[in-house]
Amino acid sequence: MRRSPLPLLGAALVLAASGGFLAANALGTGKQQPARTVTVDVGTGQQGPAGPPGPPGPAGPKGDPGAESCPAGYSFGAVLINAPKGQVQIATCIKD
Repeated sequence: MRRSPLPLLGAALVLAASGGFLAANALGTGKQQPARTVTVDVGTGQQGPAGPPGPPGPAGPKGDPGAESCPAGYSFGAVLINAPKGQVQIATCIKD
């Protein structure tokens, strides 16, 4: 009698899914809460015409890894952008 490959396939899928979940938690965003929140109000006027594209700038230096790793003079915080079509909040480094 030949065995069905379905139990082996199911076990492989469970192991792959749990490995992906663990990797996402280990490498995902950090758990640090923002130290402060900055709110930006965007005006509701008419949008002007697009300007000409500028030249590309030089490549910057390689940054440090990590979700909450801010350079000197900056701290981790939240920026809340109020726009006519709703709010958007981003976690970023804010200049002190």
